[in-house]
Amino acid sequence: MTTIGILFFEGTEELDAVGPWEVFTMASKQRDDIKVVSISERGGMVRCNKGMRIEMDHSFADAPKLDVLLVPGGQGTRTEVDNPELLAWIAAVAPDCQWVTSVCTGSLLLAEAGPAAGKRVTTHWGAIDMVRERGKAGEVLENIRYVRDGNVVSSAGVSAGIDMALWLMGEMYSPAFARGVQRNMEYDPAPPYAGDV
Repeated sequence: MTTIGILFFEGTEELDAVGPWEVFTMASKQRDDIKVVSISERGGMVRCNKGMRIEMDHSFADAPKLDVLLVPGGQGTRTEVDNPELLAWIAAVAPDCQWVTSVCTGSLLLAEAGPAAGKRVTTHWGAIDMVRERGKAGEVLENIRYVRDGNVVSSAGVSAGIDMALWLMGEMYSPAFARGVQRNMEYDPAPPYAGDV
């Protein structure tokens, strides 16, 4: 069984977490050896950045062993980057994970906690300078949807987490499997206004 854990905290950006959640749970409908769980420091209800409330599956105390950890971003990362309990938990679980991933300013937490320290990462375009100024990541890349450095994969903001999660399914299983997940999601971006000049 592959267990994928998505971290939540107060102020999590909704799509940072829910976009990959959709990818991973859609994958779990095609394979019965994938389990996806939500985790927060104390469990219970978490209020996200724009008001969505989500009931957690686990707290740090009772979370299962993870094969994949996903750390989202959002306004809450500005507080959580100084939360010793959250950083210690990331630092403790990451070494046993096959993949450690982030969306948006989740890379700030991964760098601070250790898994992304000294590594190449990316984040939302509006947070590039903030992550650079913190000084823990090795290099903060711009204008890229996601970047891999070893087993750490970070993605840019919000919707970029979907792309990263699909890529990860391709790495873990096969590109054909990931394309099937993508098809089942009807994920074929053609953003409006892209052709405006």
